[in-house]
Amino acid sequence: MSVRVTNLSFSYGEKPLLIGANFRIEDGQKVGLVGENGTGKSTLLKLFMGEEYPDEGAITVNGTMELVPQEVKRDPILDKARSVMEYVNPEGKLEEHEIRKLFSGLGVPQIDLNSKPTEYSGGVKTKFALARALFKEPDILLLDEPTNFMDIEGKAWVMGLLAQYPKTLILISHDLGLMDHAIDRVIYVNKHKHQIEEYKGNYTQYKRLQKEAEELLKSKVEAEAKHIKSMEKGYKKIQGYTSKKGVKVKVKLKERIRLAKENLPELPPAVRSIKIQLPEPARSGEVLITARSISKSFGSLNIMKDLDFTIRRGERIALLGPNGVGKSTLIKLLIGQIKPDKGVVEWNPMNKLGYYSQEFEDFDMEQSVIKLFEEKCHRMESFCRPFLGKFNFLANKVNQKVGTLSGGEKTRLSIAMLCSTDANLLILDEPTTYLDVMSQRVILDALKSYKGTMLIVSHTEDFIKELKPEKVFLMPEAKMDFWREDYGEMVGEI
Repeated sequence: MSVRVTNLSFSYGEKPLLIGANFRIEDGQKVGLVGENGTGKSTLLKLFMGEEYPDEGAITVNGTMELVPQEVKRDPILDKARSVMEYVNPEGKLEEHEIRKLFSGLGVPQIDLNSKPTEYSGGVKTKFALARALFKEPDILLLDEPTNFMDIEGKAWVMGLLAQYPKTLILISHDLGLMDHAIDRVIYVNKHKHQIEEYKGNYTQYKRLQKEAEELLKSKVEAEAKHIKSMEKGYKKIQGYTSKKGVKVKVKLKERIRLAKENLPELPPAVRSIKIQLPEPARSGEVLITARSISKSFGSLNIMKDLDFTIRRGERIALLGPNGVGKSTLIKLLIGQIKPDKGVVEWNPMNKLGYYSQEFEDFDMEQSVIKLFEEKCHRMESFCRPFLGKFNFLANKVNQKVGTLSGGEKTRLSIAMLCSTDANLLILDEPTTYLDVMSQRVILDALKSYKGTMLIVSHTEDFIKELKPEKVFLMPEAKMDFWREDYGEMVGEI
């Protein structure tokens, strides 16, 4: 069983993702597919599946293949399934205890197997799709960020399970370190060269080799930039030349400078200095949100009962608890997206909300990046284009449909929206879900300097610790407490 790629080229509009790529994946290999957000990793998996078609070249697949995308929201098979059991066990060969065991590891042990899969959130649907694929055990399993929507314990469990997958596995994940010992090959999508680079060995070895290559590139770029600066100084000195010979020298030197700038490689993000700054927040009231005795149930499932919650000016509150206890539901109740069955949520009229949701449910996927940004931020195009450029939405990228963006790019777009407003209340539900390590660092640096009020959900321990919250709200205990260092360790466990 294998995947063979020959002279593959693929573009989105005028933007090339791959040019003349060649590589082969052999039977039984565990391959980590890596690259910056938006380089085309997810697109490559779709090309393997025949959901996208190359501009040039060929892809030959020998064996059965299944893809679990990073977001499962519309899946015709899932939509038609009469029950969760039917969806994950279409041939009816599995016992209920086998399904329960896998669901428990995926962090959804209480699922009613007779309920309709369409009733659940995108995150839970993704777990159903992962379970279905693992039970089918295809010759080649393609997974695009399978540990999104999972806590630390769930991520480690899934990566341990994948390490034992008996056939070929091609995996996109920001958590590759969790199955480092099992990976025998890394395929890197080089955004700057539009090429595939292959590294033998595990993820740790790849990181070391890539760091060496990046440092070498940095030295080369710096030397070339110095040479360009020197030529520009020389050009200034001869600008006054008016003789025939002098004009020829000027024209030649100008062309040399132009070509040198054109061929100057772009530095990778890891060696670039990127800065994002959140604006000064608008003035706010003393108490921003008060929830009094709120209760919420979905069918027979009680999410919360008689819960009290208060957010005061300047507070940073970490919302902690295992998956499935209702953290996202509480956030949606606080901001008025859903109504409590009982109780009341009081909202200060001075509040200016900046809200990030890991499911992007308030994005119109059919709109272009720039149109959505203009509408959401109430800004003119003359402001939006350069502003989006700071978040790496360059040239024609702003005209791309939002639905075609990768999860990481949608996150960048969402953070750009937060940064374009003077929100005095930020509510962030898993802002690191789709981000690579470098992008997480950039976002973290921006949030650390934010002077407004913040409520944050994250399963990334370092992210929470560095934000230094003053308070923590524990769920399902419904208990507010002052932050202590041992709560930081708890982030990594839940």
